[in-house]
Amino acid sequence: MPQLGETVAEGKITRWFKAAGDTVRPGDNLFEIETDKTSMEVPAFAGGVLAEIRVPAGEVAPVGAVVAVLDDGGTAAAAAEPRGAATKRGQASRGAPQVSRGRSRTVALDPFFEVRTATGSYGPARLASGAVLTPLARRLAKERGVDPLTVRGSGPHGRIVARDVEAAAGVRRSAAPATAVMSGGLTAEQVKALYEPGSYEEVPLDAMRRTIAQRLTEAVQSIPHFYLAADVDIGELLKLREEANATAPKDKAGNPTFRLTLNDLIIKAWAAALQRVPAANAVWAGDRILRLKSSDIGVAVAVEGGLYTPIIRNAERKSVSMISAEAKELAERARARKLKPHDYQGGSSAISNLGMYGIRAFSAIINPPHATILAVGAARRQPVETAEGGVRFISQMTVTLSCDHRVVDGALGAEVLGTFKGFIEKPVTALA
Repeated sequence: MPQLGETVAEGKITRWFKAAGDTVRPGDNLFEIETDKTSMEVPAFAGGVLAEIRVPAGEVAPVGAVVAVLDDGGTAAAAAEPRGAATKRGQASRGAPQVSRGRSRTVALDPFFEVRTATGSYGPARLASGAVLTPLARRLAKERGVDPLTVRGSGPHGRIVARDVEAAAGVRRSAAPATAVMSGGLTAEQVKALYEPGSYEEVPLDAMRRTIAQRLTEAVQSIPHFYLAADVDIGELLKLREEANATAPKDKAGNPTFRLTLNDLIIKAWAAALQRVPAANAVWAGDRILRLKSSDIGVAVAVEGGLYTPIIRNAERKSVSMISAEAKELAERARARKLKPHDYQGGSSAISNLGMYGIRAFSAIINPPHATILAVGAARRQPVETAEGGVRFISQMTVTLSCDHRVVDGALGAEVLGTFKGFIEKPVTALA
């Protein structure tokens, strides 16, 4: 079972493209997996005959577990392992390379290990940064609860060694235990005992909901949040949107080539604000702060059972029409669970917009390693006093910026939020 992201611990096999006994060529799709974030096809890394399927469609296996045996014609000694043992072994010693005897390739894919077989070596696989994690460092990372993607290597050629993990562990708050995350400190049986039998329906946690519970509980417990709110006049922004949509080029069928939403313009303004105040365009990295060069903006997309936050990268360089098209395409793939890890990993900040639900104002939880998230409320007509003492009505919305105080102090947060407010109220300046 391959690793698809730093937070993915298991995957559900939804479909096998090959059956036991079928011939497999390198690159052939073997099976389809579904995680909390995505659904994707997994190709074969080598050719041979599919000798055995150990995890059938519909079952879940942890990352690193052997899900099948691929035999290239030698003695498939490793295939003698009892069915069902793969999952138990994967839970007990996740990540240990499975070395076959003869010429049968029985490989547990793990991105932090060099995977060896009797006929070759497939690794070492690397972190997104390109650094290699040594086996000892990886074991320590698991024991200390340290995310390897947040660790900078000090070994030869940037290799992450044990001392790097120990240093990161010294400044990292441990996440809440999974049992506490799931039930607020009570077991399922203790919670059920508080209610009459038959008065409730049990809904098992799927991978998405379990991940949301764990990551956001950790975020609330480990990130020192504070919140800044501002009322923004969006009258000029609405005019700009109407003019842009009215003058949009037409295709051959006479249909507009784009139709901007208010959220598209908000993404552009927030990306521009982070460029204007670069100290706020940063993320927390355990023992340091990373100030990012581009404004990569995550956009929360609600789906059945949870949400995704795909990222629009280099948003400050893109036109609003490009942002609009990309946001729509990412939202469609999110709802179809077809996002790839690159689509949602990383980023510098995020936007959560509940205005379409009529929510006037709210505060969002920061998604680590981000240091900010902008919560956008609904537009409304609001009376304001004029300079002459009269009253006029404006279109206004409330935005609330959640800040990680380890990265963004109050004055810095106020500066970037004020810059965003200025871009919204005079939107032409954000497009310059």
